[in-house]
Amino acid sequence: MQANFPSLGTENQSPYQVESRREIIALLRGFKEKNQLISMLINNGSEAFITSVLEVDDTNNVVTLDSAPGAEANQRIVEASQVFFDGLLDKISIQFSSSKLQRTIFENRPALQMPMPSTLIRLQRRENYRINTPLSTPIKCLIPIEVEEVQRIYKFSLVDISCGGIALLDEQRMLDITTGTRYTDCQIDLPQIGLIELNIEIRNSQDLTLLNGRTTRRVGCAFLNLSSRTLATVQRYIMKLERERNAKMTGIV
Repeated sequence: MQANFPSLGTENQSPYQVESRREIIALLRGFKEKNQLISMLINNGSEAFITSVLEVDDTNNVVTLDSAPGAEANQRIVEASQVFFDGLLDKISIQFSSSKLQRTIFENRPALQMPMPSTLIRLQRRENYRINTPLSTPIKCLIPIEVEEVQRIYKFSLVDISCGGIALLDEQRMLDITTGTRYTDCQIDLPQIGLIELNIEIRNSQDLTLLNGRTTRRVGCAFLNLSSRTLATVQRYIMKLERERNAKMTGIV
């Protein structure tokens, strides 16, 4: 099973992919032992439920999960072509998926069961770390958008950046904010670092009212198929912003 998570939208997760069966079992048991909740998403993330790991059976190679509230919801889950799971364990994001959930009974209660995942994604703190970009000199993301059958380049100000994606301000409501919408051949010029080219996927959006009464839209995007070289460039820029922020806090600059 090749994991493909709506929250990341990437096809190649090799830097973060865990394939060791022993490690996968240990991580899943960590969720159970620490009573950590997990988000369970279907229909490409349009429906989300909260679940928890009830049992990790390495002998029968299955994982038992708490069921969703309501028979109809559970039916939609077992009928879903793919179910995605996203949870935090020791502040590290753990993600996996399955296409074979089924109903079961665990300790006289309704539950869900799935095969032990053969891979999962573990995003370390650095990959999850998101930092705000400067407001005084906004960084622009250039995105090609087709309007009335003509493709034009539009500029969007970055709000923040991480190794997994970016958040943009879409004041003119130009972006299709449907979850899963993809934009290719985008560019960001990172100051003192260089130009990066990337593809992004829309993950979420939020309409905001600013202090001056104006409204804008914040759009969260995941990087798609980010090359190792581009990832390293993004990491260098995040470290640069972090150093500058720390210097300001300590009064060095």
